[in-house]
Amino acid sequence: MGNINISSQKKIRIRTRVFVPMIFMIAILLITYFFPRQGKFQYSFSEGRPWRYGLLTAPFDFPVYKSAEQLKREQDSILAFFEPYYIIDNQVMKNALAEFDADRNTKSNLKNLEPAYIHYIRNKLTEVYNQGIMSVEDYERIASSATRSFRLKEGNVANSRDIESIHTIRSAYEKILNERPKHLDENKLKSADINNYLKENIIYDASTSEKAKREFIQQVSPTIGMIQAGQRIIDQGEIVDAQTYTILSSLKRVIEERSGGVGSDSWRLVGEFLLVLILLGSFYLYLLFFRPREFRNRKNVTFMLLIITFFVILTAITVKFNLFNVYIIPYAIVTILIRTFIDSRTALFASIVTILLSSLMVPYPFEFIVIQITVAMVSIFVLKELSERSQLIQSSFFILITYILAYVGLTLYAEGDIKKVNGMILVYFLINFIFIMFSYLLVYIFEKSFGFISGVSMVELANINKPLLKELSEKAPGTFQHSMQVSNLATAAATKIGANASLVRTGALYHDIGKMVNPAFFTENQAPGINPHAGLPFEESARIIINHVKDGVKIAKQNGLPQQIIDFIETHHGTSVPKYFYISWKNVNPGKEIDEEVFRYPGPNPFSKETAIMMMADAVEASSRSLPEYSEESIRNLVNKIIDDQLEEGYFKKAPITFKDIDTVKGVFVDKLKTIYHTRIAYPELKTQI
Repeated sequence: MGNINISSQKKIRIRTRVFVPMIFMIAILLITYFFPRQGKFQYSFSEGRPWRYGLLTAPFDFPVYKSAEQLKREQDSILAFFEPYYIIDNQVMKNALAEFDADRNTKSNLKNLEPAYIHYIRNKLTEVYNQGIMSVEDYERIASSATRSFRLKEGNVANSRDIESIHTIRSAYEKILNERPKHLDENKLKSADINNYLKENIIYDASTSEKAKREFIQQVSPTIGMIQAGQRIIDQGEIVDAQTYTILSSLKRVIEERSGGVGSDSWRLVGEFLLVLILLGSFYLYLLFFRPREFRNRKNVTFMLLIITFFVILTAITVKFNLFNVYIIPYAIVTILIRTFIDSRTALFASIVTILLSSLMVPYPFEFIVIQITVAMVSIFVLKELSERSQLIQSSFFILITYILAYVGLTLYAEGDIKKVNGMILVYFLINFIFIMFSYLLVYIFEKSFGFISGVSMVELANINKPLLKELSEKAPGTFQHSMQVSNLATAAATKIGANASLVRTGALYHDIGKMVNPAFFTENQAPGINPHAGLPFEESARIIINHVKDGVKIAKQNGLPQQIIDFIETHHGTSVPKYFYISWKNVNPGKEIDEEVFRYPGPNPFSKETAIMMMADAVEASSRSLPEYSEESIRNLVNKIIDDQLEEGYFKKAPITFKDIDTVKGVFVDKLKTIYHTRIAYPELKTQI
């Protein structure tokens, strides 16, 4: 049996290693194939000449670019206020002072000067160097600028300096002569050849200046407006005036930028493939390293890639054939569906990949990315826990509000004018909202197609009036009550440690449905004094008890229960043994080798927080019924013993649950059991009045 399990696990790993990369590659090739590729601008035109073609309307939204001359004029105008960057070379002053100190001991013109002159010259050299000395050319250029200032870098800080605050070599020399004390003779100072020790120490920083200049001129917008898709541009016979010429030139530029020309089609295709490969590859690595369970689930991978690929290809087709504005496409559905069936982080990651891929195709990628990622994040927040279908409707309103606020905010930020808000875009958001409102239908479709289970469905399955649960309550009432108690315990614990409480609640209600096959063989359903196990071999009793797991899986599949619920049926005993019959057999057969497989549940062991909580709650609730007294100490000892034994047996090794979580679960179980088995008040009897 062990060899069979190992073999099947190897087959699963092989299928995963082949299937998952293959389906990712199919998605990459499909998206690359559908990338919108448009040809060159097919019209020729000249300013002042009539338009020779038919009615031309904008095939998509595009910006109107300024002419090269206008853009150059505006850039030159703003550059008049640019402050170039300079650095101060401190080594120049050190070298000059060192040279002066050496010369005063060797050169006669300095040796013959009194100490007062030497002291004055040296102090003044230090002063003018600290103020800064610049070349005449640089000085005059800055002095003639509009700002009459520059930026001086000192370390990582660049401070603005007025040109009057520094010197040229000439002005520094004159400063030294003109500011001499009255007792110093000018001719003696001149004889010291002070100009020999004056050098420029304020040096032009070309690289920083050019970088800053490029950033500075980027303040000048290259565009002067927008043309909306479908907007009329020109009709046959009309004269191409200056404004229309600018619009046509802009349209030509955008189309040719998109196509890149025939010669670059191959390289463009390579670039598209690489971008799609990188973005979908990052999603592949995310699943591989951070969601290995989802990565191994071919159904989940197919579901997520199907949604991502569909929306990206829909965007490509919309842009290529100008079907409608891309803001009509409800990208939030990607977030809603993956959040509903997988988890929030995966939903956000998948949405970001979808948005980035789509942004490569749309006219205004920056605006598109900001708006769509904001909406994706809000979708995650408003669907933190999906338990009612009405929440999907409510989330649609939040998404609509987010769309509007994000768009208006971006428009005000870019244009600074509320009148620039395009009312048609708001209409597109409204259509988007209508599509998102019907996303609950998609939730239902994907549930049935992929066998998923949403929070809403879990709430519906947990309804005790469901036929299967009603049947359980009739055939095995003790088991039904046990399941209810386990559900309460497990739900409280799951809520406390941040696990999926809805999933645990539902799984607990169905975990023992296999006992309906032979209900009388389980103690909670037995009448006093009646035990069907009496006279049966221990192996046969163990087989009947163990089979309730297999029977439960069979019943669950026949009734269409999702796999997430079946997981609880399979794992609630893990690979443990029914200890009563196991120990009884060993006591009766001392020294004999026991066949472990006969006395062992098929498993697997719990592999999630939820299934681990379920296993603990099931064992604790069943054992608590046999306590002779229900004190806090006895309950705590029981809970600690059972869960510690499970830990020691290694049943939770594959479950992502921490020791801290387990301690929290223990505390919750103790508190809940104390409430269940609390001592009741004895009501007084009414005494007969005489």
